[in-house]
Amino acid sequence: MSIAQAKRFTLDEYHRLGELGFFHEDDHIELINGEIIEMASKGTAHETCLRNLLRELPKIVGDRATLQSQAPIALPPNSEPEPDFAILQNRDDNYLYGHPQPADVLLVMEVSDSSLGYDQDVKIPLYAKAGITDYWIFNLFDNYLEAYSEPYQDNQGRYGYSNKRIFLSNEVITFPCFPDLSLDLAKVFPPKLNF
Repeated sequence: MSIAQAKRFTLDEYHRLGELGFFHEDDHIELINGEIIEMASKGTAHETCLRNLLRELPKIVGDRATLQSQAPIALPPNSEPEPDFAILQNRDDNYLYGHPQPADVLLVMEVSDSSLGYDQDVKIPLYAKAGITDYWIFNLFDNYLEAYSEPYQDNQGRYGYSNKRIFLSNEVITFPCFPDLSLDLAKVFPPKLNF
């Protein structure tokens, strides 16, 4: 008896599907562990937090690194997430000749409301396995920042981060890649809405 199995894609196959016009321009998809994942639509708090980060991060980071938003990071062999923000090492070609690889990534940031479980359960092991040293989740559900660092692999082959710190929405956090730079979270988190 044979069991049906989902087709998993490599990065090359995923890119080829894009070249062939398989995806629509307005599709918000990612390749995660070989699966093409359609991302959920964003709520107003999510969009407000993104706008706040878009206003604050360029002022803070300046020319010291490359800032990208909702753009691919290649995690060979079969993942290409598009995190809400990533701080990357500057490169002479400004990534014209290829998407950033794990060695280029200084910090990955996701803004999470309805995607919180996914960003914790799927993205944490994904980024840790790739060796991305720092991962931040702007947790809009609990209204705090989850800062993950120190990726590891346990004896069962599972990946994660050994260090998790919580920063409340009224605190200031320094950037792990630039300890002299900090972000005032009060300027990022939208006010908590009561429904």
